[in-house]
Amino acid sequence: MPFQRSSGILLHPSSLPSRGGIGDFGPAAYQFVDFLAAARQKVWQVLPLGPTGMGNSPYSSTSAFAGNPLLVSLELLAQAGWIGNERLSQLPSPSERVDFEAVKALKMPLLREAARNFLGHASPQDRERFGHFRAENQNWLDGFVLFDVLRQRHHAASWSSWPRELVRRDAATLEKIRSDAAEELEVERVIQFAFFEQWNALRRACHAKGIQIVGDIAIFVSYDSADVWTHPDIFYLKPDGHPEFVAGVPPDAFSKTGQRWGNPVYRWEVLKARGYDWWVERIRGALKTCDILRLDHFRGFEQYWQIPAGDATAEHGRWMPGPGDDLFNALRHHLGELPFIAEDLGFITPEVHALRERLSIPGMKVLQFGFSDPGAHMYLPHRYDANCVVYTGTHDNDTTVGWWRNGASEAERAAVKAYLGDGSGEQIHWALVRAAATSIAGLCLLPMQDALGLGSEARMNIPSHADGNWAWRLMPHQLTPEVAKQLAELTVVSDRA
Repeated sequence: MPFQRSSGILLHPSSLPSRGGIGDFGPAAYQFVDFLAAARQKVWQVLPLGPTGMGNSPYSSTSAFAGNPLLVSLELLAQAGWIGNERLSQLPSPSERVDFEAVKALKMPLLREAARNFLGHASPQDRERFGHFRAENQNWLDGFVLFDVLRQRHHAASWSSWPRELVRRDAATLEKIRSDAAEELEVERVIQFAFFEQWNALRRACHAKGIQIVGDIAIFVSYDSADVWTHPDIFYLKPDGHPEFVAGVPPDAFSKTGQRWGNPVYRWEVLKARGYDWWVERIRGALKTCDILRLDHFRGFEQYWQIPAGDATAEHGRWMPGPGDDLFNALRHHLGELPFIAEDLGFITPEVHALRERLSIPGMKVLQFGFSDPGAHMYLPHRYDANCVVYTGTHDNDTTVGWWRNGASEAERAAVKAYLGDGSGEQIHWALVRAAATSIAGLCLLPMQDALGLGSEARMNIPSHADGNWAWRLMPHQLTPEVAKQLAELTVVSDRA
């Protein structure tokens, strides 16, 4: 679906300069929306909003449906009367990096205290809204909170290591836990209620200023997730619950052994027989929280790399057919027109391009990729059409300034200078921003770090590095009127306003 010509900023909420050690949906988020409006931006792109698991990665979530409690604003809960302001005195001022373990230790007890206060003292109107939330999200909520409470009790150990009766989801055992842990389960439901209440209010504030939200859907889900534990029949699992096959990508020029991601792969034939019900509900839920959805690893819908779970590397996997048009036809049947962006980066076959084009889904163009050799020129503006989304870089790239200083080869530097006319490189980030904004691409999205000209210290993620990712934070003093004005002027002159 082609987009109206516009532009926006990529910034995950965890990077916002909120109190409490991590960005959230509180006052700093609304200040960022004001900045977007002043900069004449029409889109805010976020990463997946689910509760993070291994490595604190938004792409390694314990649920494809739930929200990340750490993004809930305690300040807004205090304003709503869920918790006293005096309880928030320990929340630190914004820091330059997220210390995830410290944030969890500080914030989760306060969130649970606020949730218990809500259960004890909520108004009839608030209780009615909570009841509506429970009923509307019953398809995933009860299963998620049960998984979450059990995961807490087992000290975040993978569900496959839990007692056998829990792994096999013995009905009598689960019913007893639901009874014994009723209060704990209700507290976790309230925290989810708070997440979606705050996020939906923030999204309404965006809409009031003409700003749409681009969300992110990872094709595969984490093995250690409520999704796999509650729906084992739609994944290739062994009788003991362990994966039979996992996903990844084959060996290539960047890795002799490929990448073994470890996500369980779907039994697409089972999903097809069920009308892709789980996927329909997943996309339905995502479209309640976002306006546009980026589909990560789009090529997996055409073909995916299936690796025997016992293999330590991806070398002995094989290509397997994905659901192709069939899944998208089912989604459109139930949900109507689908506002998707396809992450079609890397080695993409003609069949994948054909699938994306049949579905009229815009693909992605990343400027940083375009200067390595003539084979990469598909990422340069003279090769675009209007039905694509251009980025200077993504969450997986170094920032443009960091790439220029530390990653770009001499040949790439020479190609940049020839193409963009930036001889010194002092404003290299703005040269790429300008090239992206003035391109024919229907949508232009800029990482906040590139709009500010930040270096490698502001990089969000280094793929295949387990530690130290996802921690960068924007500082309040960086959102200046001057930056907004510079973006606004470029947006207007490039007809994206």
